[in-house]
Amino acid sequence: MATWKDPQIAGVRALLASRQADPNGPQPSLAERRAAMDAVGEMGSLPTHCFHEPATVGGVKCERVSPEGALPGRTILYLHGGGYTQGSPRSHPPMVARIAEAARAQAVVADYRLGPEHRFPAAVDDAVAVYRALLASGVEAGKLIVAGDSAGGGLAMALALALKAAELAQPAGYFVISPWADLTQSGASYRTKADTDPSITKAGLDQMAQAYLGGLDPRDPLASPVFGDFEGVAPVLIQTGSEETLLSDSVTLADVLAHARVEVRLEVWPEMIHVFHAWGAVLNAARRAIRLAGIWMDERYA
Repeated sequence: MATWKDPQIAGVRALLASRQADPNGPQPSLAERRAAMDAVGEMGSLPTHCFHEPATVGGVKCERVSPEGALPGRTILYLHGGGYTQGSPRSHPPMVARIAEAARAQAVVADYRLGPEHRFPAAVDDAVAVYRALLASGVEAGKLIVAGDSAGGGLAMALALALKAAELAQPAGYFVISPWADLTQSGASYRTKADTDPSITKAGLDQMAQAYLGGLDPRDPLASPVFGDFEGVAPVLIQTGSEETLLSDSVTLADVLAHARVEVRLEVWPEMIHVFHAWGAVLNAARRAIRLAGIWMDERYA
């Protein structure tokens, strides 16, 4: 059994273990899982002097998160995680606010459509619609960064490919956290990290992929960006934990980007778990990762 040098991540693991549903008992419905994920986000507190308000951008419901120190024109388009079946702007305010504060930027969190009600490529279409609308509203591509976690990280990379295909201006960069970038679940870490990932399982991901794809090809690059051609896209920062099932997705994505001559930085944080940034209130590593990401984004903004 693994032991952890970082007592804070050990504490997070203990908390996650206490929240695990009884595998032999009734399993929560999708509606219950969605409500629970939103509730966790709504319990967190925003940084001081950070405000959020609902908005509609490109016909897509969104949430604007505005830290007091945001510089004029700087924008983050944030795509939330949740396996393409759950999650929303309500599930992510504390983490998004910390990221926006670190980048000194306003964040727009897209409430993109989810499966199984809205199958692939609905989420991609919504991300493109919001991006187009931001440009049309006067946001400069050089002052826009696309960010996302888990499925939202994969969606950010799908958006990069969609923008390239549509010959739209690339943003200043992409910041992705623990991206789910291979819906075939074929990487080695789906096996090697199965015992150390406290929150993500291959079986669960298989179910979510099926709900999102509805039988369509998981190797479509807009579903699994690791199969795409990224030549010409903007720089990418990838942050991931060493103990997560999706580790291989980040490593493979970095390899694909590097072969396409994209400027890419891959950070694998020792002992950290899936989207460890969400634990910024109690985890020093999360706060350090966000601070470093803020420096990276600051350097990308024109």
